[in-house]
Amino acid sequence: MNLLPLPPYCPELNPVEHIWDEIREKWFPNVMCQSLDDVEQRLISGLSTLESDPLRVQPLTGFPWIVFIPLKRKLSNE
Repeated sequence: MNLLPLPPYCPELNPVEHIWDEIREKWFPNVMCQSLDDVEQRLISGLSTLESDPLRVQPLTGFPWIVFIPLKRKLSNE
């Protein structure tokens, strides 16, 4: 196993950054919320929508380097 240091700022390696971009673009486009509760409700609405629609989230987070990570560990006698 080799450890590779990641750059200090690399949103392309962090899929959640793309989720936040989607939330900002679709649920907070040039709006001014009247209160923190309004912000929270918009955020809950956006996250709930994304949670219920995996086909919408997949292109945002399914980078090839993530999709092709082997999830099964090979045993030494295989």
